[in-house]
Amino acid sequence: MRRTAAAAPHQAEGFGPESPSVPGAGPGAGHGADSGVGMRTEFPFRLPRGYVDERGAVHRDGVMRLATARDELVPLRDDRVRENPAYLSVVLISRVVTRIGGVDDIHPGVIEDLFASDLAFLQDFYRRVNAEGHTRAAVTCPSCQEEFAVDLAGGRLGES
Repeated sequence: MRRTAAAAPHQAEGFGPESPSVPGAGPGAGHGADSGVGMRTEFPFRLPRGYVDERGAVHRDGVMRLATARDELVPLRDDRVRENPAYLSVVLISRVVTRIGGVDDIHPGVIEDLFASDLAFLQDFYRRVNAEGHTRAAVTCPSCQEEFAVDLAGGRLGES
């Protein structure tokens, strides 16, 4: 099952681990249903180190989709998660990552083979996309009247 609406090309460009905000939260994002712009459900990312496949090729660019309630509930029935609750993030991430480089068959084994820094990155990316996507607010500068988006949740030092 894939629920997706095509993102505008400018939304997907330049979003990677160095970007502090949730993708698609800038100008043109978050439009209502009557604006003619679909809801964005897939978000590109770039892993800090990359997934190394069985042939030794490194894959860094990938796509994560928004999680559904099912994505968060199904792993709770997984025997591996019941035996080791820390495994929950591996199963959950494997459900929402749709591609890493040329690898389209993302399963828990692929996520297990990631470097620890890449798994930590994906966990943070998941949190930002799914939990904090609603914390963006449109504001206007009182001095110059320029409009821009602010992430009210922050997340990195120096952010508001």
